[in-house]
Amino acid sequence: MSVLSNLEPKSVFRFFEELCAIPHGSGNTKAISDYCADFARQRGLRFVQDESNNIIIFKPGTAGYEQSPAVMLQGHLDMVCEKEPGLDFDFTKDGLRLKVENGIVSAEGTTLGGDDGIAVAYGLALLDAEDLPHPPLEVVFTVDEEIGLLGATALDCSPLTSRIMLNLDSEDEGYLLVSCAGGATANCRLPIQRREVTGTEAFLRVSGLLGGHSGTEIIKNRANANTALGRLLHELDTELDYDLVSVDGGGKDNAISREAQARLVVNPEEKEDLLDFAARWQKILAAEFAVTDPELTLSVNFGAEEGAFSAMTESDKCTVVSALVLLPNGIQRMSSDIEGLVQTSLNLGILTTTEEEVTASFSVRSSMGSEKDVLLHKLTALMGVLGGTMDVQGPYPAWEYRQDSPLRELMVQVFEEQYGRKPVVQTLHAGVECGLFSGKLPGLDCVSFGPDMQDIHTTGERLSVDSVERTWKYLLEILKRLK
Repeated sequence: MSVLSNLEPKSVFRFFEELCAIPHGSGNTKAISDYCADFARQRGLRFVQDESNNIIIFKPGTAGYEQSPAVMLQGHLDMVCEKEPGLDFDFTKDGLRLKVENGIVSAEGTTLGGDDGIAVAYGLALLDAEDLPHPPLEVVFTVDEEIGLLGATALDCSPLTSRIMLNLDSEDEGYLLVSCAGGATANCRLPIQRREVTGTEAFLRVSGLLGGHSGTEIIKNRANANTALGRLLHELDTELDYDLVSVDGGGKDNAISREAQARLVVNPEEKEDLLDFAARWQKILAAEFAVTDPELTLSVNFGAEEGAFSAMTESDKCTVVSALVLLPNGIQRMSSDIEGLVQTSLNLGILTTTEEEVTASFSVRSSMGSEKDVLLHKLTALMGVLGGTMDVQGPYPAWEYRQDSPLRELMVQVFEEQYGRKPVVQTLHAGVECGLFSGKLPGLDCVSFGPDMQDIHTTGERLSVDSVERTWKYLLEILKRLK
């Protein structure tokens, strides 16, 4: 039985509900892509579906719009799959259990997938309609956006003629996103050799940090556990002798590290000195980060007894600690054009140690492609001096701000007429699919927008019914004027 049938706009919520019945987590998009292909086939619409499950559906312009420039509508098919502990639910087999309360759509015990199912529903509703004026449409649904923009990266854009793009992957009504940073993952690797040492095993740990997304939260200057650990090891080296077994911290390169730990071997007679050091530096760091990381904790724990351990050579220990102190981290430059925008940054998100090497993985971001390249070259040069290497994974281009954007001007005008106020035109220091499309389609004029959603990627994800309707009317008016 339909749950959303009484909601307006009916066509949008009908398609949204059908999409929610199809399992479509990241990496599991074949069924939902085939659904879109069947949709196009049944309506006689031309479409292209690739091996990655991306799909492009074409629709001619309506009467009077046949010769208008084509417009691309774009969103992604995959969703983040999270459920409440103990819930009997299988994201690979089960459809979402939708509910509506007080004008809010959510799913029982799971994520809703409004990010970005509502964009797909908007696109399908437009393709299905026969009475809505619009230019020729190229509706692009990508896959695996949530796990690294993989679909957009793989998409062959040669079938696309449009240079006007409406991206529907934003979650704040009244905000128009007009640029984003490009980025890459930089893996800095230091080879290490080991020797056997004896002493007491000790664990020096930094924890309790707030962390956060390295794109949106980097401007808050929160502590990074990995870089804090490097600083502590450098300071400790001036006070007592220790051997270093490993350094590890963080879980994602694009997340500010909340915890990090060094495994040490110390002289049993210096255990108290190490505890005193930790107590002193707890106070120092707590004072420095009292506002940004009030729960910062520095702790020391010891192994059960004295023994023999495989530790780094003294020379390699010095190199590793020096690298953690010298490698840049955080904001590198603020934008001169847009107040409050971080232009270039990097985040040491993951620190790992194996028997043979230490790896520091960074998320590097910049809204200027040249600055991103310079920062990557800087890391390469520094690792070369330290005797290591650096490799780059998953590079994606910046979506640079256009001083002259007819689409942005039109969307601001239409918004003011519909809402009676100005929209917020914003930029983002994080990667979105618009950057990949702007890199593949020179001259692309693009704006990202969408209805209100809260707590996306969590089991508390919520979608506002009224906002969906207002955004639908806004979208239709924009298309009507793109003649």
